[in-house]
Amino acid sequence: MHKGSCLCGKVHFEVSGELPAADACHCTQCRKHSGHFFASTDIPKSTLTLRGEENLSWYRSSAKVRRGFCSTCGSSLFWDPIERDWIGIAMGALEAPTGVRLGMHIFVADKGDYYDITDSLPQNQQ
Repeated sequence: MHKGSCLCGKVHFEVSGELPAADACHCTQCRKHSGHFFASTDIPKSTLTLRGEENLSWYRSSAKVRRGFCSTCGSSLFWDPIERDWIGIAMGALEAPTGVRLGMHIFVADKGDYYDITDSLPQNQQ
């Protein structure tokens, strides 16, 4: 069981089962939504239990994706491809220890110009 929450604690959640390796998304939308790149782990929606869902707001960033955040403190929490059976959970919202490491970088062609990716993880341009 893994637990997590937003900054103010009005939205909290539990994930049953293991968390897969995380990815770091450097696309423009993720950078603007999170304030930097967005590191998340993708889990089956059936393993997620939400509490305080009335404090969770969703922003439809495209026809296929919505992004979940706390309507009180603004914490970026979820990346939800609406028609899929999985959801991305922000690594920063999970309580330690997660037992998870980054597995790859995605959309590196869109990364910010103020940082370099210096680890040896795979980098997908898109």
